[in-house]
Amino acid sequence: MSLEAFADSRDLSLGVELELQIVNTQDWDLSPQAADLMRLMQGRRIPGDVKPEITRSMIELSTGVCSSHAQVVSELREIRGALLDAARRLDVGLSGGGTHPFQQWSRQRIYETPRFHQVSALYGYLSKQFTIFGQHVHVGCPSADDALVLLHGLSRYIPHLIALAAASPFVQGEDTGFHSARLNSVFAFPLSGRAPFVTRWEDFGVFFDKMARTGVVSGMKDFYWDIRPKPEFGTIEVRVLDTPLTIEKAAALAAYIQCLARWLRTERPHRLHEDDYLPYTFNRFQACRFGPEGTYVDPSTGEHRTLRDDILASFNRLEGHAIDLGAEAGLKLLRTELLDKGNDASWLRDVREREGLLAEVVRQQVLRWAG
Repeated sequence: MSLEAFADSRDLSLGVELELQIVNTQDWDLSPQAADLMRLMQGRRIPGDVKPEITRSMIELSTGVCSSHAQVVSELREIRGALLDAARRLDVGLSGGGTHPFQQWSRQRIYETPRFHQVSALYGYLSKQFTIFGQHVHVGCPSADDALVLLHGLSRYIPHLIALAAASPFVQGEDTGFHSARLNSVFAFPLSGRAPFVTRWEDFGVFFDKMARTGVVSGMKDFYWDIRPKPEFGTIEVRVLDTPLTIEKAAALAAYIQCLARWLRTERPHRLHEDDYLPYTFNRFQACRFGPEGTYVDPSTGEHRTLRDDILASFNRLEGHAIDLGAEAGLKLLRTELLDKGNDASWLRDVREREGLLAEVVRQQVLRWAG
């Protein structure tokens, strides 16, 4: 199978996907009712889409193609309203967060689609452990070469995005000590990590053809990279974000990515090089483990500073772009949270410390998601 052509898309357009937890309202554990939710959503007119995910206690919503932060907020709220109406009819709750705090992966069941069963047959128990919940953000690119350049430019900000979005401190009833434990499950997959350093679509096509000839991959969906090109949409897809606890946070993260993309494209502040990836795995681990307090190694200078400081510096650099894109409210939300709790992982830990029970943490997550 050869690499498909890179589709036309609006430059800097946005698309947001969110994977949600379906929980029962008795003990707040996961509830395998994705099929029932899908049935109730049939025929509902919404601006984007709702579809199942790999296990039956997950559901994914996605916006249409958006041009601004305000449009993302509007579409997410409309989809949320339709989903909440269906959830009430089933007496289940919906929640953000990158992991469910106490679900047991062995109890999860694969959703009935050919692809999900194919993935389960290949990856075994990892497929059930993939009952984790992330946000993906698509950014429109004017050409395939531009997409690869943007992909590598954004890669140095992957730790910033992980730290801001982290919302998965608990796994199977335990505090992991991580801000984003969800990504540990992603890293277990053999085709996770980062894309190869090529900046021309022709060269990327050569790489893809070599991989396809090995029989390891049949399409872009087989790559679980932190950022990957999506030629059928004409976008790149940022995949490292935990699903936030609120619609507003999800839209703000998309706005931040859009501002970064515009800044990188118009000002070209970095000369891209393979060596930019030397501290990549270290920086990513620091963000997952320590969140905003993690250490960030600048790929260009080798300077060490906290992610919090580097994120705040990035907000300052992006102010003009945020104004031009109408994204000021999104960046303000992220800055305010960063200077207060830090991220959703810290909020979840605060609730656990105050209330004691993880079931109460989930109940409060459900309330936050409902707005």
